Amino acid sequence: MSRFRLQSTPAQERVLLEHCGHARFVWNLAVEQHAHWRTGRRAAPGFVAQCRQLTEARAANAWLAAGSVTVQQQALKDFTQAMANFVRRTHRRPAWRRRGRGEGFRIVAVKPGDVRRISRKVGEVKVPKVGWVRFRWSRAVADGVKSYRVTRDGARRWHIAFNVLPTPIPPPGAGAVVGVDRGVVVSAALSTGELLSAPTLRGTEKARLLRLQRKLARAQRGSNRRGKVKTAIARLRARETDRRKDWVEKISTRLAREFDVIAFEDLKISKMTRSARGTLDVPGRGVRQKAGLNRGILANGWGLLVTRLEHKAPGRVVKVDPRFTSQRCSACGVVDREARESQAAFRCRSCGFAANADVNAALNIRFAAGHAVAARGGPPLGEPMNREPQRDLLLVR
Repeated sequence: MSRFRLQSTPAQERVLLEHCGHARFVWNLAVEQHAHWRTGRRAAPGFVAQCRQLTEARAANAWLAAGSVTVQQQALKDFTQAMANFVRRTHRRPAWRRRGRGEGFRIVAVKPGDVRRISRKVGEVKVPKVGWVRFRWSRAVADGVKSYRVTRDGARRWHIAFNVLPTPIPPPGAGAVVGVDRGVVVSAALSTGELLSAPTLRGTEKARLLRLQRKLARAQRGSNRRGKVKTAIARLRARETDRRKDWVEKISTRLAREFDVIAFEDLKISKMTRSARGTLDVPGRGVRQKAGLNRGILANGWGLLVTRLEHKAPGRVVKVDPRFTSQRCSACGVVDREARESQAAFRCRSCGFAANADVNAALNIRFAAGHAVAARGGPPLGEPMNREPQRDLLLVR
């Protein structure tokens, strides 16, 4: 999706908040319906049945009928997709939505004239029940926009994301393969020897964030002062997130343009960032240390970098087995856990090879990716590959 900053007026913002409230209300009703389902009972209502119920609810409630039916129906469709993801065990079960967190709605069936440019830096989009809302034209809007989503973050900023199919970046065609090792101290180490670090808050910003967090701890719950402090903290967090996303976009575009194959470790990030708190009966160990590690992993954008590369270079991202990549010598192949002298230093005790530990791991990832590609007999660019003959297909009956 291509996201742009909305420049809504106070009157338009009130209507946008009403749309968010309607979408949240319909979503929560759907969550409540499915919460009553038990094994042996009739199936919970699906999307079509819920749309019929929504029509009846709009006829009985004037405040709901005053909103956009598209916004409300798309909230039901989002819930249906969320339940399908839960059944496939790729996401968690849909939960209740709270006001002020994850606010947004989706509009479909967008016509060609609903998005237009009025100046070099300003564009307009037509939103149901709101009218024409301006947004910052920071880059070109792709043709053929069919839907968009309006969101409001914790810093009270409005954004619009147009749902368009991105154009993949063509490979250079030179057969270059790169291994990328992701870390906490170094965000991404390339097998070429380059070390990349994701930007974070500056020293003065970190100090201000600490002061605001202490101020938040002293503020009374439900007070206006607490709300202002939370908004200030959210703005600092949003600034850090924006910088990280911008860094990921630039690095992913660069890797997709310079290399034909980009290799990563096949890491289960959601499992790696689970809390070590444990339970009351069996409390965990090193909870504070594990929490710091989790924050470091998430702050370096491990998952986002791979996701954006899969969007920009489909079929060219290879995931290899992460076992022993940091303990194996990239020169002689000997695995020795004592070879990593420190976080940044690697020295093989067999052949004497010395290098940065993250770069050595990236070289191992590159070697594993090249071996996997060679086993298939061709480049993993979506072209026909020479696979090993299957025994069952060679049997003559």
